[in-house]
Amino acid sequence: MPDGGCRVTMLDEPVRKVAVVGGGIVGWSAAVALKRRVPGLSVTIVPVAPPDNALADRMPQTLPSAIGFHDDVGLREEDAVLRTGGGWRLGTLFEDWVQGQPAYVHAYGSYGQPFGTASFHHHWTRAAQAGSAAPYDSHSPAAMLARAGRMLPPDPEPGSPFADIQAGLVLDIGRYRAMLEAFARHLGVGVREGAVAEVQLRGGDGFIERVALADGGSVEAELFVDASGPGGVVRGAIEAAWEDWRPWLPCDRLTHASAAATAPTTLDHVMALPAGWRWQSSLPGATLHGLCYASDFLSDEDASRLLAEASGVEALPVIGFHQGTRPEPWARNCVAIGDAAVVIEPLEWTNLHLAHSAIDRIVSAMPGRACHPLEIADYNRQAVAEGTRVRDFVLCHYATARRPEPFWQPHAALPESLARTLRLFAERGRLPFFEEETFARDSWLAILLGQGLIPRRIDPLIGTTPPQQSDAAMAGYRAAITRALLQFPTAAQHHAAQHARITR
Repeated sequence: MPDGGCRVTMLDEPVRKVAVVGGGIVGWSAAVALKRRVPGLSVTIVPVAPPDNALADRMPQTLPSAIGFHDDVGLREEDAVLRTGGGWRLGTLFEDWVQGQPAYVHAYGSYGQPFGTASFHHHWTRAAQAGSAAPYDSHSPAAMLARAGRMLPPDPEPGSPFADIQAGLVLDIGRYRAMLEAFARHLGVGVREGAVAEVQLRGGDGFIERVALADGGSVEAELFVDASGPGGVVRGAIEAAWEDWRPWLPCDRLTHASAAATAPTTLDHVMALPAGWRWQSSLPGATLHGLCYASDFLSDEDASRLLAEASGVEALPVIGFHQGTRPEPWARNCVAIGDAAVVIEPLEWTNLHLAHSAIDRIVSAMPGRACHPLEIADYNRQAVAEGTRVRDFVLCHYATARRPEPFWQPHAALPESLARTLRLFAERGRLPFFEEETFARDSWLAILLGQGLIPRRIDPLIGTTPPQQSDAAMAGYRAAITRALLQFPTAAQHHAAQHARITR
């Protein structure tokens, strides 16, 4: 009996040794965050190179949450963005997703200002039903900045319409990964080079005991973080259950290319094509191009040719991927992150965000050595809910698109979570609440209204404000944004000023 009690006490002790498997930006991010944010933790990384289809390790565009991750681990803008050749992005221009509908911007910040007794988008909806509405994104300071090729200064005036704008990033993946590695080593993260040969499970409880390496050595830990990519070589040793999202999201290929730099911009461009979509982003030293498509509707050869024609350079080899998620990213003493946990096309650049969110959740939910099933279950509930809602947001673009090609026709009934969202919005412009929501209500509204989904009925709260008063307020807000734009630097001026700041 005393021995049993002693064992329970030992297993309930805090985790002190963590091993991270994966040498892409996801693995190094995990190693940095765990070492930086959990006092006394010993962190060892096995930096196996991620495969080409590890999208969280390969996609250079990020959501604004990447800057929050940098703040959490103590990385300065100078090191995380400027010295690694990165740039800023304020949003994405979507073109040709609805034939006959003008292009629109999904930007990171508020759309309109509330007035009267109803939310701003209800006023706009009433004007749209009357045929008098200006483009919805013309009421977004971030969208208008991005369309004008301008960038927010580091310290916008508090209380101004521009104060709540958040910027995402475009990364130079190679230099950014090298920066994370150098920072991890500086923090004291142990590095054990070598390929994974075998994952050895402990008898009795099935916990991972050690990861055996090809050189005959091994890495032992109390908790393993699998950042190895879609194969999930460590987490997959426990079980390999996978929820397939291909019935809803048929894209399973992408190719990309890097061309000479053009005029810097803070606005990505995403163009719908007959069998997928093409993107273009700006780095200080390059213009990034890519094509995401479904192999059932477009051959790899034709995809590479299309991208080469659009970019002016030869496309890189085609990457195949399989969209879906692990129903339980955390099992026993191993948690999968990045593409080892969830794979989704990079339409809204959520890949690295989901990895960062998983890392943050691990830090917050750090269990005792026993990895109690209740703690693991709550982690899995949150992680799966977040990934599922991101899937719904990406799928929303397709569900509300209107194009004639076979690729764009529904291939399966929508998941009920998204179907309910669309039904509620289409009826009266309202959106349901979800606990684990990556994208704010303004982002959902930008997509739904940008793609021309106008609610059938006006919210009754709008009745207290006469239409002419709503129209005047909206016109005044648009005019204020337009007047203010010229005071902000262009993307090139902003980047030059930031570089000058670090080279003084």
